[in-house]
Amino acid sequence: MKQVSKKCGSMLAEMARKVTTASANTACPFLTYQPRLPESAKKLRKF
Repeated sequence: MKQVSKKCGSMLAEMARKVTTASANTACPFLTYQPRLPESAKKLRKF
């Protein structure tokens, strides 16, 4: 049971990292709202 929860936890962490990376590389389509990114998320940007 611990192996299953450990594997699910690592998969969830990887998915969260990928979503954060995608979010850091896109901009809001509306001019009025662009939330500030944390410094840790800014490190994931691709320039």
